[in-house]
Amino acid sequence: MDSPPLFAETENQEMIAQTVRDFAKKHITPFRDKWDDEQYFPIEVFKKLGELGIMGMLVPDYYGGAGFGYFEYVTAIAELAKADPSIALSMAAHNSLCTNHILLFGNESQKARWLPKLATCEYLGAWGLTEPNTGSDAGNMRTVAVKDGNEWIINGAKNFITHGKSGDIAVVIARTGAVGDSHGMTAFVVERGTKGFSAGKKENKLGMRLSETAEMVFTDCRIPEENVLGEVGEGFIQSMKVLEGGRISIAALSLGIAEGAYEAALAYAQERHQFNKPIASFQAIAFKLADMATEIDAAKLLIYRAADMKNKGMKVNRESAMAKYYASEVACKVANEAVQIFGGYGYCKDFPVEKYYRDAKLCTIGEGTSEIQKLVISRELMKKSK
Repeated sequence: MDSPPLFAETENQEMIAQTVRDFAKKHITPFRDKWDDEQYFPIEVFKKLGELGIMGMLVPDYYGGAGFGYFEYVTAIAELAKADPSIALSMAAHNSLCTNHILLFGNESQKARWLPKLATCEYLGAWGLTEPNTGSDAGNMRTVAVKDGNEWIINGAKNFITHGKSGDIAVVIARTGAVGDSHGMTAFVVERGTKGFSAGKKENKLGMRLSETAEMVFTDCRIPEENVLGEVGEGFIQSMKVLEGGRISIAALSLGIAEGAYEAALAYAQERHQFNKPIASFQAIAFKLADMATEIDAAKLLIYRAADMKNKGMKVNRESAMAKYYASEVACKVANEAVQIFGGYGYCKDFPVEKYYRDAKLCTIGEGTSEIQKLVISRELMKKSK
């Protein structure tokens, strides 16, 4: 008897994929072009996704979540990305960053307080690490938290934050020790409405325009001691562990973009005729499609390997970086080739590949650039060689 394909989709994955496709057809696809033009953040869509359990996929059911693993989570992101990558980006940021940080490092009281609201999207989550002048150099962050009795006073700003304006709750990393000390940063939960916590500039972006990206500003923002996640000084270490899962999220987002662009290009190449035959029959187009399909499958295998290891509780720093690096580059390449196959029509907003092309670029930047992923991979390789 033949063995099943490696990482063959489960019934749960097939069910989730169909659920997301049906949802997108009704609630996303008819409106995405208008929302993209207006850079409108459709928060009502995420409330509906919360009702389906999509906004709490990794949260155990006893905290009100769906209780799924990473295979189901990756499937949901990729399917959402086919409909609209920016919706998938926001869903992934909510699940893998804010919610997952509390799930991984919160105490029981904190989990019971915040996870049920996050899992249903009663609360929309944000996560603040990046700053205007430091970027990936988190050790030199300027947002500072100072202890004052049973409270912490936070001053500073975070930028490029998904849901920085509309998020109801944010996990924020602030410096509580010396500059450059990896044990000198602490994670805090800050709820919207807290005095001194405000939204700054909303970014006007090339792509991913349905996903809100904005500044978070802290001015003498007082946070109670019970809002500290884990131990004081462990915020940066926690963040690096959270980002292992975040890389898998962006890899899945990249996969969905690539699959969406490829499927659109394949259908067009079979329908579009030149010289009395479909352009898919011409070798130049056929070879492009072959390369696109092969690279998508390779990216999927890297993602599923990382997801499998994550489900098993294994360290996935190298594997998630590889998946994110390769899948994001594939998304950009496949979207570019899809535009080429569409020709002049690919440059017009009447066809979806134009949007995939714009949206794909963020995948090589978000959760660390491709260069940073290669740095992570190379460091892991050096560890193994010792």
